[in-house]
Amino acid sequence: MAQLAEMTSSSAATSVALITPQIEALAVNELENCTDKKAVPSSDLIPSSDNNLSQPYYFENGLRRVAPYHFTYKTWCKQRWRGRKIIDVFESEFRDRPLEYYRNAMETGQICVNGKRTNPDHVLVNGELVSHTIHRHEPPVTADPIGILHEDDDMIVINKPSGIPVHPAGRYNFNSVIEIMKAERGPDWIPYTCNRLDRLTSGIMFVAKNPKAADRLGEQIKQRTVRKEYVARVIGNFPDEEVVCNQPLLQISPKLGLNRVRATGKTARTVFKKLAYYPPSEPQRKGDDKVSQTAEDIAREKNRPWLRKEGYSIVRCLPVTGRTHQIRVHLQHLGYPIQNDPIYANQRVWGFNLGYNDPDALENTDDDIITRLNRMGKEEVADAVAYHDEMVDEYYKRKAERMSGELCEVCDTALYTDPGLQELSLWLHSLRYEDAGGNWSYVSPLPAWALPPTGMSGPTEVGGMEELVSAVKDVNPEIA
Repeated sequence: MAQLAEMTSSSAATSVALITPQIEALAVNELENCTDKKAVPSSDLIPSSDNNLSQPYYFENGLRRVAPYHFTYKTWCKQRWRGRKIIDVFESEFRDRPLEYYRNAMETGQICVNGKRTNPDHVLVNGELVSHTIHRHEPPVTADPIGILHEDDDMIVINKPSGIPVHPAGRYNFNSVIEIMKAERGPDWIPYTCNRLDRLTSGIMFVAKNPKAADRLGEQIKQRTVRKEYVARVIGNFPDEEVVCNQPLLQISPKLGLNRVRATGKTARTVFKKLAYYPPSEPQRKGDDKVSQTAEDIAREKNRPWLRKEGYSIVRCLPVTGRTHQIRVHLQHLGYPIQNDPIYANQRVWGFNLGYNDPDALENTDDDIITRLNRMGKEEVADAVAYHDEMVDEYYKRKAERMSGELCEVCDTALYTDPGLQELSLWLHSLRYEDAGGNWSYVSPLPAWALPPTGMSGPTEVGGMEELVSAVKDVNPEIA
């Protein structure tokens, strides 16, 4: 093994593969008023069928859109909320609105507990039902269809477009994979997702048609007898040899879902292998240009290793474990972040060194990173600026999603502009899922950004996974 980034050789079990929504959501046409009548208990994980917006979509400018509507979130008190003031829970776990909005919503009855008006200092206890009625503004998503790679009586294998969340969450409800498929297949169709992808990640997902099929595949994934391969487009010329990164990952903000390499984190292992390298059409300055550089310029480039990297690489990725943002964080740590990653390739979040080889957080504290990331999309444009740096195309800056300065006439909610194309895509794609025993395998086509650029030759498909698997088969025989 030519290159090894390692802190520990042990490997933790993958988290449970079956994903279900945490929040029961009831869409309504009129604002629901809280009453003193005790709420009738119902399953916390079954979405309400009270939905009068069965076909809510319209398409415009290449985007799938949903008109604003009134909507009530419902969820049972979670274990981590017990014994805490409800205002503290909303402040720590929800970032859609400012704290003062949540305080006012509790006092005016938009946020209720067990169907009754509450107050910000109410202490939550087990068994309480929290509801929040809002005038909902969903962000638009790509109009690209959800591709079907395979379908039988038990399972649908889809090719998820980038930019669409899997389940209703946060600002997204109807603009989610599950709700789009429900709209296409009818309200009686019940999906059982067996794996998940981040909103920006595209590629293979499994949607079972019945619980037994979901359980079978979920157990295989849990036991790590299912091999997963991703492809990523990263800054620079990635090493030719297989690279195994064993750096543990720590979630530093559950609210933001933000992770970073940390010795005290959970065990994580990823295998990387370069598929292709494409140099830039106009090489960066070399040789004689160095003469005109000042000492400050040289020091600046030394502290920003990506500025010395030319072109980009398409990299195959085998995640042995399944931590949140594992591939993105490991690539960042190695110094080859995903080229358009708005979080992990963002100087305004991670600083000049971009989190490269900083497992002890000596250059940027967790609080610094969280504060900077919180500003993205509000005060600043969320964009990958590691590679493009100050020369990011002004067109994309103008088209990026951010607060528009306008307010909704119905609810006074601050409105966002449409997202730019760069905010609907991450150059990370779930390419392949296969049974380690050879019983089944599904491979999607390479996405357009992974194909050779115009005027260059390169691979248009990938081979088998033997090289990737052989790099870790001794320590992870279950995938061999």
